[in-house]
Amino acid sequence: QVQLVESGGGLVQAGGSLRLSCAASGRTFSTNAMGWFRQAPGKEREFVAAIKWKISGTYYADSVKGRFTISRDNAKNTVYLQMNSLKPEDTAIYYCAASGRYYSGTASYSVRGRYDYWGQGTQVTVSS
Repeated sequence: QVQLVESGGGLVQAGGSLRLSCAASGRTFSTNAMGWFRQAPGKEREFVAAIKWKISGTYYADSVKGRFTISRDNAKNTVYLQMNSLKPEDTAIYYCAASGRYYSGTASYSVRGRYDYWGQGTQVTVSS
């Protein structure tokens, strides 16, 4: 089992920045990738960004490319999502997820069903 706890959400004005953190505990040695997803009211949960845990590799949704950066600190078992130039349409609950499955391409981790563990989520609200 892997436990995930997100933090760092909040209210920010459009154009501002936030950094989300996701701390993992438990059987983290089995993790091959971590991802961030988000869900706005009345919408499906959508992929935001993914990062491989043991080797290099990142992948982003087109909607956040150039504005968001995913990174990790393996020593702290923590993954981060730096969000810059935030827009009102970025408002959502942001979820961290961990996958124990191996895929050669980081893009493969954009699929929600390929993750095994999920955090409880953290709210991000961007005001216009």
